[in-house]
Amino acid sequence: MKEMNSYALEAQALKKDYPHFMLGPLSFSIEAGTIAGLIGRNGAGKSTTLKSIMRLISSEGTVKVFGKDFSEDEGAVKELIGYVGGGFRFYPNRSLSAIAKAVAGFYPHWDGEGFKRICEAYELVLSKKVRELSEGMKIKFSLALALSHGAKLLLLDEPTSGLDPLSREDFCDTLLALKEQGVTVLFSTHITSDLMRVADRILYLSEGALLADEPLETLMKRYRIAMFSSAEEAASAQAVGVKRVKDGFEGLIAGREGREATLDEIMIHLEWGKGEAK
Repeated sequence: MKEMNSYALEAQALKKDYPHFMLGPLSFSIEAGTIAGLIGRNGAGKSTTLKSIMRLISSEGTVKVFGKDFSEDEGAVKELIGYVGGGFRFYPNRSLSAIAKAVAGFYPHWDGEGFKRICEAYELVLSKKVRELSEGMKIKFSLALALSHGAKLLLLDEPTSGLDPLSREDFCDTLLALKEQGVTVLFSTHITSDLMRVADRILYLSEGALLADEPLETLMKRYRIAMFSSAEEAASAQAVGVKRVKDGFEGLIAGREGREATLDEIMIHLEWGKGEAK
């Protein structure tokens, strides 16, 4: 039996209605000290999920962070969370030190010396202006700000979007180092190679619903890719997300037959099958 606060994040019946889209209700939990990847095609609800957790948009459901209810203890919960939204919206002509000073005012437990140490480790020069930073360094600056108020849970929305391969590799190294320090991470991404490198768990969203929520290793072992001569043969084998390919038909199957599936292929076939594999 797990201890009460072994989860860094617990979301129950998270729901958001828009005129042409509905998120949830979603219920999931992220164990403390792990890295979870939130994946899905554009418009699946990834950003909406993260914003709903942060209460940046009005939504239904409950959110607990290390056992603390967000609605009952919002101030304490926000101290525990570091949120990096899509894009980098700090003033381009302000120095990093000026921005840090402004951000520090929002957090009673801001650690100025700790911030400087993190910036040194990340090779951030505080006298530089935001416009002088590469995309990779902007992400590091966002992480430094988040970690300097004692954040134990990072929520990152497409943090590697636009980064070159070397910067993404550097980012993945940073996440793994933070995990070793006990920090929990939930980040959305389209780049499955990053997930294969760092993620412990996968949450796969499709049209606002969870198609998969399980450890990455379990998900990768669950499915194989099988080839079929006809759609009827694939249906008989209970293949998921069957689609026509050059040499016939291809589908996702449970078990040991067929070849190993990539995470991209699992996503594609589950999307085509709309959860019929469950």
